[in-house]
Amino acid sequence: MISFLDDNFSQLNEYIGTTNPSLLLLLVDENTHEYCLPAVLANLETTIPFEIIEIEAGEEGKNIGTAAQLWEILSEFGTDRNALMINIGGGVITDMGGFVASTYKRGIKFINIPTTLLSMVDASIGGKTGIDHQYYKNIIGTFALPEKIFAYPKFLQTLPFTELRSGFAEMLKHGLIASDQHWNNLKQLELTPESIEPFVVDSMNIKQYVVEQDFKEQNIRKTLNFGHTIGHAIESLFLQQEAPIPHGEAVAAGMIMEAHLSYSNRLIDEATLAEITNAITAIYPYLSIDNFSHEDIYNLMLNDKKNSNGIIKFSIIDKIGHCLYDYEVTKSQTETAIQYYREAYKA
Repeated sequence: MISFLDDNFSQLNEYIGTTNPSLLLLLVDENTHEYCLPAVLANLETTIPFEIIEIEAGEEGKNIGTAAQLWEILSEFGTDRNALMINIGGGVITDMGGFVASTYKRGIKFINIPTTLLSMVDASIGGKTGIDHQYYKNIIGTFALPEKIFAYPKFLQTLPFTELRSGFAEMLKHGLIASDQHWNNLKQLELTPESIEPFVVDSMNIKQYVVEQDFKEQNIRKTLNFGHTIGHAIESLFLQQEAPIPHGEAVAAGMIMEAHLSYSNRLIDEATLAEITNAITAIYPYLSIDNFSHEDIYNLMLNDKKNSNGIIKFSIIDKIGHCLYDYEVTKSQTETAIQYYREAYKA
């Protein structure tokens, strides 16, 4: 399913030639329209008609209003079920494009060309599509696999540093939940496109391996949510304030807090907690959550998709390279973990 593109995009052209869709729908945002679409168009070799659809960049637009606009645009184009949507962008584009494609006329085919580190190693893989609603992250969506994922690591060179750092959090997570070697390779890495690129395939393979075992997230796939239960709640609170933060920064904060939950449940020792905390705080800035109460954060965690019967289910590690899921912790433990994060940057 995952292919790495050469400089001629020959793998993409071969796929389009073999599948012969009726129409190509190239979904981009204003950033990928400027920095990435030209490379795709310059190498696209096909006589199949295509349309370029541009939406605004950013998490704020990942909502039902944008989805409705896209459905209307597809209708205006006379899109049939043999069309192919090509999502060229980061996580918002692959989430949104996959959701719209999987629901339009009960589903048209789509492929992902991830252009950010976050979308390469995480969002484009696994068949989760979705939109946000009422500031809840990805609460409306589908499980729908892309036909193919075409990665072109040179797109990493187009990213601002904050986007590169955001995606790197998911790579760190993959190491913490599934591979101590991957974690050790990454934890002191200088963050440049050139230094990160050799390890992208390892992260993509970890994500793909977990998804293949549990597509509908009934068991082991839940481990991919490490750092996300608290992280998503914090991200949602910033969205409510109309001050969105990079997804990876929220996940990085969440991983510190949820590592503390592992420690408070005696699953990891103090040295391991310190190793994780020091590695993350050395890379990621402090998120100013001082205006958010524990109740604010906790109430949003209660709406997490993994919960059942009003009980919050965490994915937390019991050592570097292995993760447990459906783990219940106390409310006071989450409060202590949040306070631990607040104190971690004061040391």
